[in-house]
Amino acid sequence: MHKVEICGVNTSKLPVLKNDETRTLLLRARSGDIEAREALIAGNLRLVLSVLQRFAGRGESVDDLFQVGCVGLIKAVDNFDVDQPVRFSTYGVPMIAGEIRRYLRDNSALRVSRSLRDLAYKTMQAREAFLAREQRDPTPEELGRELGVTPAAVAEAMDALAEPVSLSEPVYGEAGETLSVQDKLMDEKNTDAAWLERLALSEAVETLPERERRILARRFLDGRTQMEVAGELGISQAQVSRLEKSAVGRIKAALFPAG
Repeated sequence: MHKVEICGVNTSKLPVLKNDETRTLLLRARSGDIEAREALIAGNLRLVLSVLQRFAGRGESVDDLFQVGCVGLIKAVDNFDVDQPVRFSTYGVPMIAGEIRRYLRDNSALRVSRSLRDLAYKTMQAREAFLAREQRDPTPEELGRELGVTPAAVAEAMDALAEPVSLSEPVYGEAGETLSVQDKLMDEKNTDAAWLERLALSEAVETLPERERRILARRFLDGRTQMEVAGELGISQAQVSRLEKSAVGRIKAALFPAG
């Protein structure tokens, strides 16, 4: 991994905890062990980095988002119930993402340029004058001609004055069930659940030995046959088959633990 510093932390040197190590530290932290709690937080900073990828490209400081994500991680560490049959990462990811979402929501006031705001008020005045004169609402084309701008500029100016709508805003209700804006716009493919599944799969693959990861990559990403993979690795097809089956089995066991 290339050296990337966030908040002065070299992310290429962040520790990675195994599942049994995480559970041991969680039990110690639960009993009041401060050092175990700190080790648990440090050992899961990569979890914060993985969540940050979802919020890239929003113009926010990566350092700020990382710090906010760490707050979510600390809350997850302090509130995780070790008696529940779920992995810490499964619980921690939504906590981290939720903390970042709250930060973005509380700090995402829409910024409108001075020129656009001035045009918006001129558009409102022109609309009111037109309505009083013609007894009907003007079209964007008519307002554009009066103001000497394009209809698209009129539409943009009017949008600038519109209040932002919360995704939780109710828009429809029937038989006691209310739908929100989020429900209407929901992406059924890229849901949090689907993203968590992909994250869990990625973590499971990372636990495999290098050779098994290469076999899975050649077989399922590159579409190679077992014979082709065997020739590349210098082993028999039977060995490729056995290693492939073993790797898939270990991934299934990690994703769907018994009990």
